[in-house]
Amino acid sequence: MGTFTDTPDAVPASLPQWLQRQALEHGTDVALRHKHLGVWQERTWAHVADEVRRFASALQTRGFAAGATLTIISRPRPQALLAALAAQWLGGVASLFDPLETAAEQVQRLATLQPGFVLVEGVEEMLRLRAAQVAVGGWVYLDKRGLSDSLPFAHALDYAALAAERPIVDLAPQGQALQTAFVFYRGSGRAMEEQRVSHAELLQEGQRLLAREGLGRQEEALAARAFASGGQARYLLAPWLMAGFRLNFPENLATRDRDRRELGPTLVAGTRETYERLHRYALERLPEPGSGSRRLVDWALAAQPGLLQRHLGDWLVRRPLRDVLGFSRTRAPLLVGDALPPETQAFFLALGIKVRQWDDGAHWQATPNLVQRTTDDWTGLQSQLA
Repeated sequence: MGTFTDTPDAVPASLPQWLQRQALEHGTDVALRHKHLGVWQERTWAHVADEVRRFASALQTRGFAAGATLTIISRPRPQALLAALAAQWLGGVASLFDPLETAAEQVQRLATLQPGFVLVEGVEEMLRLRAAQVAVGGWVYLDKRGLSDSLPFAHALDYAALAAERPIVDLAPQGQALQTAFVFYRGSGRAMEEQRVSHAELLQEGQRLLAREGLGRQEEALAARAFASGGQARYLLAPWLMAGFRLNFPENLATRDRDRRELGPTLVAGTRETYERLHRYALERLPEPGSGSRRLVDWALAAQPGLLQRHLGDWLVRRPLRDVLGFSRTRAPLLVGDALPPETQAFFLALGIKVRQWDDGAHWQATPNLVQRTTDDWTGLQSQLA
């Protein structure tokens, strides 16, 4: 079987093949940025592809093969994304957990799934695996802070060490168009459902978004949800790989809004919760109702502004509010999934931000052949870190 590099003119049929294409054609361009300790750290397309290949080789050496699933439990970090692409590079599947879920929800789901290969952020996530009585065949951690010999995680592997290993062979991407790229879960036990998304579906939807929104390499996007949903994979991950724009990761979930303001992304792919949270954030910072300043704001945000309101209101109110929300340069504000409440939709429209809704394409079905297991007491496990 020929490798993708043997036929550079072929249309990539999977996410890793698109990554390889970007590395071949635009290797020195910045692909990722991650804010760490207040400083943006950059990675080029060549660097990203090399790290994915190295980690894929390390996974393969330790038994990960086509059809296997890598479960990822982490907050938004570049390494979690690269690990997902490494699993797909081998013809495997990535399953990312939503970082906004509670620990108890994740423990219940892990107990049901009993994953064989897991990548976790750190000790907290390892304790969730233990609480779920998961007999992991191979697990990898991103952050070694808090690890000690007193905790039973001696056989866990360091992501950084694995990604630094030299690949045994020059492995070409193995994933095929119709193979599952991601699997997402909701619920737990007998009520748990799954959503499987193929490479072909992701690339088809990604191409549709690029064409309709006119997106190109010049875009800046913020990855604030760890690609833990089908909508994020369709409308942010796939377009990033296909168009080759720059993807930015916030320092952490608590700083995502501040980092968005600093970045000023041109592309925002948010959920209903994202826009509602930003709406509340803006309202909390407006002057008190009835004050002269608030009357100016209400005048500038009128639903049908006159000529003076449009021009003077934009300079005095709308532009500063867009800056506060991090939408100063946004030209593609996307809503993935459920529609916005009318008041939130009207607020953004008054700011001159026309949020466009994209269906997240979710097709959920019952998860077969899973057995619920008893979990340990989560609170008791947490006390070990005290």
